[in-house]
Amino acid sequence: MAEASLAGHAAAEHATSTGLNHRKVLMWVFLGSECLFFGSLISTYLVYRDHSLVGPFPQDTFDIPYTSVSSFVLLMSSLTMVLALAAIQRANVKEMRVWLAATALLGTIFLGGQVYEFTEFVNHGLTLSKNLFGTTFFVLTGFHGAHVTIGVIMLLSLFLNSLRGKVRQRDSLTVELVGLYWHFVDVVWVVIFTVVYLLPY
Repeated sequence: MAEASLAGHAAAEHATSTGLNHRKVLMWVFLGSECLFFGSLISTYLVYRDHSLVGPFPQDTFDIPYTSVSSFVLLMSSLTMVLALAAIQRANVKEMRVWLAATALLGTIFLGGQVYEFTEFVNHGLTLSKNLFGTTFFVLTGFHGAHVTIGVIMLLSLFLNSLRGKVRQRDSLTVELVGLYWHFVDVVWVVIFTVVYLLPY
């Protein structure tokens, strides 16, 4: 009873007027600002998508099947992230480690695929300064890749801290916040993949 009372007191102490933990509110505010950031990048890409005077053009460079597989890998990482959170909420730290490692691995595979894709585009003559398509494409997808990299670092930090005994059931909110960030970058990629790769030219 004493422990439950202390836990309730701690939860109330960190709650906001919305009833949500202040850390979760801050994460949602941050993700809201990130929506504006990526919204501006996507809008810029759409405004200039047909204004390149010289090639290569999107239809000359994109490999839709390859990018579809890479996208599927990233989307599957959202599932493993959900399983990691569910595990720590059940106080199963070992299982959480497995799913965190799986999520980080899938994210790393996606990043490796993006590096390979960028390399192929450069080999075909598409660079950041080649044309408007190259500039807007590399800036948009490059910033997303940077966000995925940050997410992988966060996942690995959680994994290493769990090995040191610093991640327990009481820390499930921390795992949830990392999960919110990870789901955000996944959703953003769905939008980018649809707008950049799938919309007809």
